[in-house]
Amino acid sequence: MINSGDAPPLPQSQAASTKRRWLLYLATMMPLAALVGLLAWGIVRSDGNPGGLLTNSESGKVTVVLTETPPFSVQPLDGGPLLDNNSLQGKVVMLDFWSSWCVPCRTEAPALAKVYMDYADLPVEFVGVAIWDSTVDVLRHLDRFGVTYPNALDERGLMAVGFGVRGIPEKYFFDRRGKIVAKYIGPMTSEDIHAIIDGILSSP
Repeated sequence: MINSGDAPPLPQSQAASTKRRWLLYLATMMPLAALVGLLAWGIVRSDGNPGGLLTNSESGKVTVVLTETPPFSVQPLDGGPLLDNNSLQGKVVMLDFWSSWCVPCRTEAPALAKVYMDYADLPVEFVGVAIWDSTVDVLRHLDRFGVTYPNALDERGLMAVGFGVRGIPEKYFFDRRGKIVAKYIGPMTSEDIHAIIDGILSSP
């Protein structure tokens, strides 16, 4: 028996419709919530300044968690052709996550620019992806250090999250089949980069 103060139950079809609306709302809001969480993570980790705790000042090789390269597609800021998994097949690739406000990234920039030119006639490509940065600052950095290899902007850090980047600079090295074979954090010397790339080039 229903008390006079109780609301009558919703018809079954109306209840189902209400449930569908709530599920649709949640599905719509989840990507937004993830993006907000990503932004908050960057701000909290860096104490409000993206140049803070997100930098790797010590260099070294780390365990590769990913071997299959996540699908990606970036548009270089110089207007060059789109770069993705398919277009880079057949080349040894160094994918570098960095930012113009990152001091270790600035420290190693001359070495990266030089090593890239050393492999100009070989099937080697460098791809820089600046995260938590601006187009103006990235272009200023590239000009200052004479960086000529393609660089793109991952303004919200979404591609970095896909690769599991935890700090910058952070580099992934791909073999000619597109497999991730090495991962390094922190600034690298030209000698270290040469050794890694030469090793991959000499592999069958």
